[in-house]
Amino acid sequence: MRLVLVGPPGAGKGTQAEFIAAHLAVPKISTGDIFRANVSQGTPLGVEAKRYMDAGQLVPDEVTINMVRDRLAEPDAGDGFLLDGFPRTVPQASALDKLLADLGTALDLVMELVVDDDEVIRRLSGRRTCRGCGKIWHVEFDPTSKPDVCDRCGSELFQRDDDKAETIANRLVEYADKTAPLVDFYGAQGKLVGIDATGPVEDVTVRAIDALQSYGG
Repeated sequence: MRLVLVGPPGAGKGTQAEFIAAHLAVPKISTGDIFRANVSQGTPLGVEAKRYMDAGQLVPDEVTINMVRDRLAEPDAGDGFLLDGFPRTVPQASALDKLLADLGTALDLVMELVVDDDEVIRRLSGRRTCRGCGKIWHVEFDPTSKPDVCDRCGSELFQRDDDKAETIANRLVEYADKTAPLVDFYGAQGKLVGIDATGPVEDVTVRAIDALQSYGG
């Protein structure tokens, strides 16, 4: 099965991607992993991407898509894959469709993890990171014994700028502007299925697997 996972920040895409890919026995492919692999290996695309990243600029779509093309052409993706974090925009989705057509295949399904903005803010703004060991705790879902003190190493906990409510709100606006239109794009192709991403991780995974089985996955 060839699957794309979409959803807002805080929807649990990374976690669910791992479970779903394992269930399907296909590789989980994220643009972050692709970037790191190309940069660390010093590939021509990695060198080009690093030039933009070092300058604090977004890597152009053309570079990203060429990296994705190379990754999807690898043997382990021959029988299927799960894309996490790509595409992020409708132009990227169109480019992915063309890329797959060139490879003689197409997406089977796009799974949207559905969660409202209030829940996203609740999930992300409650995270606290340890200054010592880096472990992430949560004031509601995974609290420490003492407020603002890491149970693992005793160091101070802090809230990253990315986890502050105002930053999360800005990320949600960007998602609604750039990525949410993918829902309409893939819905028009008849390839979209929505999954309620609220509640325990295990419950969300069960819903996702049930949906996949309805589509032969």
